[in-house]
Amino acid sequence: MELPVEFREYAVAALGEEVAQGLFDVIGSGEEITSVRVNPFKVDESSVEEGFFPAEVEGKVKWSELGHYLKERPVFTLDPLFHAGGYYVQEASSMYMELALNAIEKDYAARCGEEEGTFFAQRVNALDLCAAPGGKSTHLVSLLGKDSLLVSNEVIKSRSVILADNIAKWGCDNVVVTNNDPSDFGAFEGLFDLIVVDAPCSGEGLFRKEPEAIGEWSPANVQLCAQRQQRILADIWPALAPGGYLIYSTCTYNKHENDGNLAWLEGLGCNIVTSSSFTTASESGIILTEKGGLQFVPCKIKGEGQFMAVVRKEGDWEPSSFGSAAQGKKKKGGKDAKKGAPQMDKDCRYLPDNYVKVLQGDLVKGYRKELYEKIKFVEENLRTVLSGIAVANKKGKDYVPHADFALQAVVADMVASECLPDGISAVEVGREDALKFLAKEPLVLPGAPMGYVLLVYRGLGLGFVKNLGNRTNNLLPMARRIRMEIR
Repeated sequence: MELPVEFREYAVAALGEEVAQGLFDVIGSGEEITSVRVNPFKVDESSVEEGFFPAEVEGKVKWSELGHYLKERPVFTLDPLFHAGGYYVQEASSMYMELALNAIEKDYAARCGEEEGTFFAQRVNALDLCAAPGGKSTHLVSLLGKDSLLVSNEVIKSRSVILADNIAKWGCDNVVVTNNDPSDFGAFEGLFDLIVVDAPCSGEGLFRKEPEAIGEWSPANVQLCAQRQQRILADIWPALAPGGYLIYSTCTYNKHENDGNLAWLEGLGCNIVTSSSFTTASESGIILTEKGGLQFVPCKIKGEGQFMAVVRKEGDWEPSSFGSAAQGKKKKGGKDAKKGAPQMDKDCRYLPDNYVKVLQGDLVKGYRKELYEKIKFVEENLRTVLSGIAVANKKGKDYVPHADFALQAVVADMVASECLPDGISAVEVGREDALKFLAKEPLVLPGAPMGYVLLVYRGLGLGFVKNLGNRTNNLLPMARRIRMEIR
């Protein structure tokens, strides 16, 4: 499809004639690039061996320590490690989170007169506002401290379910998935230290891999997107703490949605984190824009189109009192904060003692004690899709282990240390049996212990079965089963 004349003009204005012409050539090339990012909570990046991924590795993503390129795009559905949350399939340009966090640390160090930044050594409260399907949230939580909290939000309900599923696979207990409009965050005024806004945009960076997006582009849509982005930023700005940081990104090139919105953000009261904080970006071929953002252009880097910038809200930053009794405001669309005290469960022994176990109906959920009050505050003020760890369903005196529990990083640690809780055994299975389990086909485990068995593939938990000897009951939810031919 011919590129619109106005798009060409916008690209030249933003990138210059030479880079823009290179972009136009790449868009028509049809080249397909596949990249993945390792889950550091489950896999030691330094020990990733050849053959770990379902296709040959072509090299590292220059701006991400966790990112790898694959020589071809395999059928990820048929790789058990994908289902176990061992890695995430993500476009390489979207793996900018390490660049952003390094820039924040440099900026924070300069403001504090220190040689090295210590911002993320604090218990940071972070929000990923437009998070589905979960690439940036899983990347961000991989870099935050374990006692930091990430609220991963998606306004579209159906997409928030997909987001929750991907967060569950990643296996972290310090992420809450919510389904709210940006304007619903009124109860969190000044309480987030870091906010990520990967804003809905005109999608110019998708033109190579999704040519149909070209037909949907127009100057009017660019203006509409820029205005919508400003509304989103204005709605969420009060929730950012004084001195806190906001990461703004789009998958587009034009100035209206990128540098233009950075200039608009300055009017809200912020400072753009300067290009000097992104010292390694230009070495990777990433363009530094006039206003101080980073522009990924596929003729300069191995990836698709992406824009990212970091701004700091005016004021002095201090760790917030997120979740304290002082923040009692209820927000529209949230849960009723006046509900009675939660019912605790004292009999389920699947989690260690540093977790609070709460019974919600027949579901036992685990919350790390350090995060419990914060997560309760989120649950009381937002529509929560996922929080804590879904541990087990209580059936009389029996506790049936939940599918999400198998995917938790804490369970991966139990497997590695051979210290599984009483009532659960682990059996390592090969690829054939792993795929049978994931497809909910009949599975027999000769010689395996009776009762609840965690199926493990290459050291990572896949899910649970109840071994009855001559057969097993598969506890994988139907919604997660493989529906394609596995042979």
